Amino acid sequence: MSGSGNPGPGAAPCRFAHYFVLCGIDAESGLEPDELAVLYQYLQADLHGKSSDTADKTSGENFDQSPIRRTFKSKVLAHYPQNIEWNPFDQDAVNMLCMPKGLSFRTQADNRDPQLHSFIITREDGSRTYGFVLTFYEEVTSKQICTAMQTLYQMHNAEQYSSVCASSSCSMDSLASSIDEGDATSLAKLQRYNSYDISRDTLYVSKCICLITPLPFMQACKKFLIQLYKAVTSQQPPPLPLESYIHNILYEVPLPPPGRSLKFYGVYEPIICQRPGPNELPLSDYPLREVFELLGLENLVQVFTCVLLEMQILLYSQDYQRLMTVAEGITTLLFPFQWQHVYVPILPASLLHFLDAPVPYLMGLQSKEGTDRSKLELPQEANLCFVDIDNHFIELPEEFPQFPNKLEFIQEISEVLLQFGIPPEGNLHCSDSATKLKNLVLSDLVNDKRNGNIPSNALNMYELLKGNETIARLQALAKRTGVTMEKMTITSPLTEEKDGKLSCEELELRDYKLNVQLREVFANRFTQMFADYEAFVIQAAPDMESWLTNREQMQNFDKASFLSDQPEPYLPFLSHFIETQMFATFIDNKIMSQWEEKDPFLRVFDSRIEKIRLYNVRAPALRTSNYQKCSTLKEAAQSIEQRLMKIDHTAIHPHLLDMKIGQGKYEQGFFPKLQSDVLATGPTNNNRWASRSSTTQRRKDRLRQHSEHIGLDNDMREKYMQEARSLGKNLRQPKLSDLSPAVIAQTNWKFVEGLLKECRMKTKRMLVEKMGHEAVELGHGEANITGLEENTLIASLCDLLERIWSHGLQVKQGKSALWSHLLQYQEREEKQEHSAESPVGGGTERRKSDTGLTLPTLRVSLIQDMRHVQNMSEIKTDVGRARAWIRLSLEKKLLSQHLKQLLSNQALAKKLYKRYAFLRCEEEREQFLYHLLSLNAVDYFCFTSVFTTIMIPYRSVIIPIKKLSNAITTSNPWICVSGELGDSGVMQIPKNHLEMTFECQNLGKLTTVQIGHDNSGLLAKWLVDCVMVRNEITGHTYKFPCGRWLGKGVDDGSLERILIGELVSSTSDEELGKQCRTPPQQKSPTVTRRLSITSLTGRNTKPNAGQIQEGIGEAVNNIVKHFHKPEKERGSLTILLCGENGLVAALEQVFHHGFKSARIFHKNVFIWDFIEKAVAYFETSDQIGDNEEALLLQRSSCKSFCHYVNAINTAPRNIGKDGKFQILVCLGTRDHLLPQWIPLLAECPPITRMYEENALLRDRMTVNSLIRVLQTLQDFNIILEGSLIKGVDV
Repeated sequence: MSGSGNPGPGAAPCRFAHYFVLCGIDAESGLEPDELAVLYQYLQADLHGKSSDTADKTSGENFDQSPIRRTFKSKVLAHYPQNIEWNPFDQDAVNMLCMPKGLSFRTQADNRDPQLHSFIITREDGSRTYGFVLTFYEEVTSKQICTAMQTLYQMHNAEQYSSVCASSSCSMDSLASSIDEGDATSLAKLQRYNSYDISRDTLYVSKCICLITPLPFMQACKKFLIQLYKAVTSQQPPPLPLESYIHNILYEVPLPPPGRSLKFYGVYEPIICQRPGPNELPLSDYPLREVFELLGLENLVQVFTCVLLEMQILLYSQDYQRLMTVAEGITTLLFPFQWQHVYVPILPASLLHFLDAPVPYLMGLQSKEGTDRSKLELPQEANLCFVDIDNHFIELPEEFPQFPNKLEFIQEISEVLLQFGIPPEGNLHCSDSATKLKNLVLSDLVNDKRNGNIPSNALNMYELLKGNETIARLQALAKRTGVTMEKMTITSPLTEEKDGKLSCEELELRDYKLNVQLREVFANRFTQMFADYEAFVIQAAPDMESWLTNREQMQNFDKASFLSDQPEPYLPFLSHFIETQMFATFIDNKIMSQWEEKDPFLRVFDSRIEKIRLYNVRAPALRTSNYQKCSTLKEAAQSIEQRLMKIDHTAIHPHLLDMKIGQGKYEQGFFPKLQSDVLATGPTNNNRWASRSSTTQRRKDRLRQHSEHIGLDNDMREKYMQEARSLGKNLRQPKLSDLSPAVIAQTNWKFVEGLLKECRMKTKRMLVEKMGHEAVELGHGEANITGLEENTLIASLCDLLERIWSHGLQVKQGKSALWSHLLQYQEREEKQEHSAESPVGGGTERRKSDTGLTLPTLRVSLIQDMRHVQNMSEIKTDVGRARAWIRLSLEKKLLSQHLKQLLSNQALAKKLYKRYAFLRCEEEREQFLYHLLSLNAVDYFCFTSVFTTIMIPYRSVIIPIKKLSNAITTSNPWICVSGELGDSGVMQIPKNHLEMTFECQNLGKLTTVQIGHDNSGLLAKWLVDCVMVRNEITGHTYKFPCGRWLGKGVDDGSLERILIGELVSSTSDEELGKQCRTPPQQKSPTVTRRLSITSLTGRNTKPNAGQIQEGIGEAVNNIVKHFHKPEKERGSLTILLCGENGLVAALEQVFHHGFKSARIFHKNVFIWDFIEKAVAYFETSDQIGDNEEALLLQRSSCKSFCHYVNAINTAPRNIGKDGKFQILVCLGTRDHLLPQWIPLLAECPPITRMYEENALLRDRMTVNSLIRVLQTLQDFNIILEGSLIKGVDV
């Protein structure tokens, strides 16, 4: 309804109705098969890959059917007035939507109840017009049409007869299909079911009357049309000619002003309509009661969530009015947001190709009688929410987040529903039978309980509801999840019942009250969730013009800060939702409101937020996930009740017009031919509401001049806005009138352009977010992407790829178009492989270490990556497999390359896709692959971090320094690999091998490797350069530098070491250019540093005191930063402790400063030697303290220090002296003991023997500042990786 209040420039936009339309059969042109239906068969045939000339014989819905069931061309017979400048009449669209199936015929044996439905036309600028249609059946009086029907029957029967004789498996009409086929009587039966005999039968044809209005006054229009229909069918002629009533509603009934009600007159009784005030929720006249009865509460909330996340929503029902009611009902509940994409609640048969649209849509499709959902061929289902209204059943997309506080939300809505006597699980199984519910039968509308009028035994229903399954289920669920539920309060219905029936007015009032209360509950959810949204809107532009021109480059909403401010349970939903077009438009409107009048939805929403702030002055910082119920239900219901009880305005009564006598005389059951001259124009006198419209017009003109004065012509602005709001806006409503191939091609071309643009935006967003994050790890600025947000972006990339792959598909196989393409590619490649027996390597990746020993190359193969995904038993569906494959390719930086390879098979692409498909537009496809290539600039772990339970093969290689040591050790080496998700356990390396492969559950990003041996045999000493480990699925290779000896009596005598890993960038990255390389992770200390510390050679490279202190500060600072990040973002603490610039390394530098000659009598001296001497001193001496308290503290510190050192020395591990120092620092950091230990060491006598005067440890000021720095770590709960302290029991 966006913009429905202002139908554009021009004269009186204040009329209640714009057009009255009559559609039906054109007696002159006779029976014409519906061309659009034929076009539909062509499209269907195209869809199934048949040639179109077989279409009309095989899938032709028309020619297979008995003539009376076929569709024939309808026509607009008359419409009044001829045209209105602010809402031009679109004849084709109106004809198509009034009679979406064309004309239908009936005989006296068929059901001919009148039917009501409504439709909507969305114009280019997004404003809407509503149509309300009553279809009824009129006897065919034209001899020529009856004989034509008879002839068609004779032909049909002859054809059927020959086919029955020819084969027993004849394809019969849907009505006949239940008959035993092929038996002798079947033909006789067939003729009896589907016959029309001109001498025996009366033929009826459908005709419809329609009102087209600017606002959706459904109830009022329905009543007016029903009264008009009764006037035609009743025995007595109506009080006045029909022209009087139609003229009255077209020209003399105004729109009620906002916040007022209006009474006008139908043929028999007055009709009342009302319009919400400026601060109430916008007008919505479709009964939500029906929506909840049709879908059930839980289903409705799920569909509502899908709509909010802008998926593709397809409604499916036999009844047009149901499609419209559900579509309008759900979009109404979106307030303050508005659906921004294709919106076609009733999709005419001829527009079925629109289901191919690769954009979010909300469409309604009429189901044929007796067809099964499984027969419905939909182009894309990966992101589809399919709503089968008649069968009370929905199919949801695979992964989507739940609406926040869903349980309490459902509980609150069900309380409202129960007050009105509506069972929350919907009303389908309460009706006599689902099929009877099909249509409103107008005559017994009032006393028919199927239409929601409560039967007389309503109060027993409350007993019944106490044991209601949905509520019981909810309460059980709530108990489990610890949500406290208030007691259900069920009051008896709001209106008392008179003799088991409610009068129409009361019923209507109940519906209005229910509508507004349900909408209040939904609106209140958004008001609570987005109460602080204004704080995160970024107002960057000085004026509208500069904002509009730079709209795409600008960040309008601070998403990261907004999310970090939300309660944890809301995040999965909100992080998706703030990426949608409806949220972007909402924020755009907010920014635009600085320069022009506020969008009405926004105005109401903002005023509600103000109100919340006044009532409960809460600090914006306190975001809780506590559920706050809606408190405005009573007031909302009262304001509507008051308006309906006390009428504000009454329109002029219908009156006699100046008509020619004798024309359009009354004939019962036939709609008269109206006199067009009296209906063509309105009354000439300036009535009282025309002057009102002229003042509004003057105000509008003033506003327009003002906006032009701002410097932007309106057309320019509209153009900018169309551009700015990117995709799908200009496709909101397909052009219903022109269906030439050129127009279809044009539409598809728009889709292709839109997809490309969307791809550009998405990849750019993913790059910027990720690059920003990684720059932060290097210390340039603040991070603003969360793991959650990254997941959202990747999920939307998966969705985009699915939409691209399902655009223009010839034949649909499986739910995921991408996976089905991959499977066909795999099949072809494997056939070729068997015939050629040659491997399909794409490029190869070489990993080379400094010493020339390499990991064997990993073959780059699209098929291999598919096999990895196919082997994952955790994934059960095609959509899931496609997503896993995309994630894997993205992590391996091969997405663009793989898709290029997939599309390089042109024969396959031609077989699978129509000419207009995105994947067959050369230039766009190239650009698309190029955009995807840019994603290779960053490291994603989107596969490793999501599939945490799968088994992964790893390959490890140990690279010794051959020049200085033997390559193979005689002892028995072992290795244990750890990652963020776990470790591999200790594994023996096969004798005389440096390489091994092993399989274990996903370890996540690798962090450490423990390597060691048992020191047996002659050549037990081993100098290891590094260990390389590769994940064989993702190809991620980690290097764990060592550069130290393993063996007794060499180096620090260590038989095992803990190595810290770094991710090695692949060669393909280097080709991408150095400028976009991901910053490297920190790694374990390099060979040179380790050696320079412990030998005399590296004297000249020693850092000075200033650099050492800086290093400590930096190391501690990094740990503090680590804990300030959200938990999921933190990365590895091990690196910050033991990595190259970690805390251990920094403290080593402190302890090495001024350490006396590193060698005494040719024997290396290590820091650990000093530590052990200190322990020996503490254990033998008694300390002398100044006072009792200091002494106690000192004692406990000494005790803990000695305890820790001894525990490390007695641990059953062969760790060297430097390794022991590392463990001591890690434990001291974890248990917050370092600030107590350092002063002890600085004071103990061994320091004078082992350190020079100028050593940092002997300088009291330095020691004090070191203690202060280390104390900043006291508040953090530090958890050490198991591999660091394995076997040490403190």
